[in-house]
Amino acid sequence: MLTTLASGYGLLEGPRVDTADNLFFSDVTNGGVFRRSPAGEIATVVPRRRGVGGLALHASGGVVISGKNICHVKDGETRILFQRDDIPGFNDLFTDSVGRVYVGSLRSDPFKESARTPGELWRIDGEGKVEQMYGSVGLTNGIGFSPDGKILYHADSAGPHIIMHDVAPDGTMHNRRSIAQLSTGIPDGLCVDEAGCLWVAIYGGHCVARYTPRGELDRKIDVPAKAVTSVCFGGKDQHELYIVTADNTDVPERKGTIFQTRVETPGLPAPLARV
Repeated sequence: MLTTLASGYGLLEGPRVDTADNLFFSDVTNGGVFRRSPAGEIATVVPRRRGVGGLALHASGGVVISGKNICHVKDGETRILFQRDDIPGFNDLFTDSVGRVYVGSLRSDPFKESARTPGELWRIDGEGKVEQMYGSVGLTNGIGFSPDGKILYHADSAGPHIIMHDVAPDGTMHNRRSIAQLSTGIPDGLCVDEAGCLWVAIYGGHCVARYTPRGELDRKIDVPAKAVTSVCFGGKDQHELYIVTADNTDVPERKGTIFQTRVETPGLPAPLARV
């Protein structure tokens, strides 16, 4: 059963839950990063900023967010971690166990149906310290690690499929392969549970799909929205699955909506950023 937590937004993205059960999320089209308390109160964390497709919580407080650059915003102060003039924007991002940030670059407009310029996956090790991990990502979206950190999963919405790489002890990535090739909808945001299964928001598919580590479809959660954009785990036991969308097909005036449901297998908590 899905519970509606908030609605009336544009294209929602970047859900993350802190240890106090506050849910952070962004509105890509209307702008802003927000925080919803367990009581349902919503506060603005970063006003007006548009294009925030990815978000991480920082160990020292504040949030790391994407857009035209990757920056750490804390108490109204902004510290730019990564920006390049030849990269017009960045989308989803995730953190590894030591707090480094992985983010996908957007080299063409994701909202235009035209020939795309593939982007890359970048790792941010500190302020201005970045390394390109690999390229040839048609349209970058959700990023996540296997429970042991030895595999990185990356949604390529232009595939549409999930690409995966083995992560070597030195941090380099090898053995690229493709799983979960979709015939309906495209993979957007994703998260990983303790069993190593991927929960993927299917944009255009009215659902969130759970795939095994090999890419076999395990189950679906139907969502009353065509544009399901991202997912994350939360709650004290990590059994709560949060789903964000850009529309609501049952009640169109609700527009972008946040849903919550409970699942059997707990999720992996997202590590805090430390860059």
